[in-house]
Amino acid sequence: MSQPNISSPMLTASDVARLLSLHVNTVRRWTDKGIINAYRIGSRGDRRYRQEDINSFIAQHSSKGRKALLGSI
Repeated sequence: MSQPNISSPMLTASDVARLLSLHVNTVRRWTDKGIINAYRIGSRGDRRYRQEDINSFIAQHSSKGRKALLGSI
């Protein structure tokens, strides 16, 4: 996990879960598996996601449909 571009809006795992219609634990699990990129911030190592990374993820996987996406990951 590298340093994020400061100018890009950062989202929490809850924000990403809402955008993808997933449970927040699924977002965390996908992050751990490397399916979605995240950046760790602060002393607790909270996850943050770049808006443009999530937009790219949605664009790449939107044609598959939600069921196909969940089944393939």
